[in-house]
Amino acid sequence: MEDNLPVNVREYQELAKKALPKMHYDYINGGAEDEYTLRENVAAYGRILLRPRVLIDVSKIDMSTTLLGYNIPSPIIVAPTGTHKLANPKGEVATARAAAACNTIMVLSFSSSCKIEEVASSCDAIRFYQLYVYKRRDVSATLVRRAESLGFKAIVLTVDTPVLGRREADIRNKMIAPGLANLEGLMSFDDDLDSGGGSKLERFARQTLDPSLSWKDVEWLKSITSLPILLKGIVTAEDARKAVEAGAAGVIVSNHGARQLDYAPPTIAALEEVVKAVAGAVPVLVDGGIRRGTDVFKALALGAKAVMVGRPVFYGLAARGEAGAKHVIEMLNKELELAMALCGCRSIAEVTRRHVLTEGDRIRALL
Repeated sequence: MEDNLPVNVREYQELAKKALPKMHYDYINGGAEDEYTLRENVAAYGRILLRPRVLIDVSKIDMSTTLLGYNIPSPIIVAPTGTHKLANPKGEVATARAAAACNTIMVLSFSSSCKIEEVASSCDAIRFYQLYVYKRRDVSATLVRRAESLGFKAIVLTVDTPVLGRREADIRNKMIAPGLANLEGLMSFDDDLDSGGGSKLERFARQTLDPSLSWKDVEWLKSITSLPILLKGIVTAEDARKAVEAGAAGVIVSNHGARQLDYAPPTIAALEEVVKAVAGAVPVLVDGGIRRGTDVFKALALGAKAVMVGRPVFYGLAARGEAGAKHVIEMLNKELELAMALCGCRSIAEVTRRHVLTEGDRIRALL
């Protein structure tokens, strides 16, 4: 074992900041506009308190759960984040191996810097594929077919990006869109398009993303694949109910890591509203702002079936490659196990709404 290993996610973040060029660190770490939602995604967890129960035999803790029928040893899975080669030359292959070593699910990003085929052949694991619906539906259809044929088990459709959010750090840094390995031969990118002073990333998005994206496209996606479809990017009860009506197999409460609409609610604050609206019809997952096992515990208590962790895995990858990504997942698992033990929960099923005190609870108690 190496000496002086980081002991938490924030220490990995500091190492990642030192390891990466400023442009790349800002790209990974940045959010939209004033970055209010970016700060709140993390800070909102800090305003939820735990209500530990004592004198319960916690000599055995079982963190295992199931997601879409797949057994996983803990409710922590790897969120789709793009361009892992910015963090490490082995890119998503290293992340996939780290996730597989922890027996957890990795959601491969559409903007992966490794080909779907490379990731699929790198190790044996349950994997989901994240999809954007492009102006050219045939490109999206091709990606779905490739993922399905390579044994990916679900499609995670990102629904909060009809246009790209305004990420000012990327504009300032003139961030260049890294090559998207899975679009090679499918889509040409007009590099001479006037950027209007933005980032090359924005330019790429303007050419490819489809602002006409609607609920009809969920129907279209269902018509071309037999895989279950989870909708990622839902933060309101109204859209959660529509997702269930549209036949989604799951809902992911996400604000795109605060990279799209600033002043959208932090995801942990939106979670309970979505859980109530879904009313147990499909699993609800949440991502954004998770930095501690206690954060995972809070999400479970508020009704999440599982959580997706994005930036922390990226920090681990940037700091120490595959070993760092694996260590981040292991650390969060150990922290969750400790939180469960100290709250008197021997299994995920025992983590209940009674184990947390939210801001709303405190306000209601005063009325």
